[in-house]
Amino acid sequence: METTRKFRKEKIGVVVSNKMNKSIVVLVERKVMHAKYGKFVKKTSRFLAHDEKDESNVGDTVRIMETRPISKDKCWRLVEIVERAK
Repeated sequence: METTRKFRKEKIGVVVSNKMNKSIVVLVERKVMHAKYGKFVKKTSRFLAHDEKDESNVGDTVRIMETRPISKDKCWRLVEIVERAK
């Protein structure tokens, strides 16, 4: 009886806050075409992610993955740090 895991969403964004214990706030930016004018507009979303080792800092580019709910607002976890802040 083998069960397979479903596909989990992944997003890449920038850490904007790491002041909480084992938690980070990640800002994900995407470009969406405006319905009427056809111009591309930047839209941003903020996600709370679980950082078990507290290894990320503000300004780091990170990859996060969807996971089970860890708290009221936190249902993402840190997978890897893509690029450190300069």
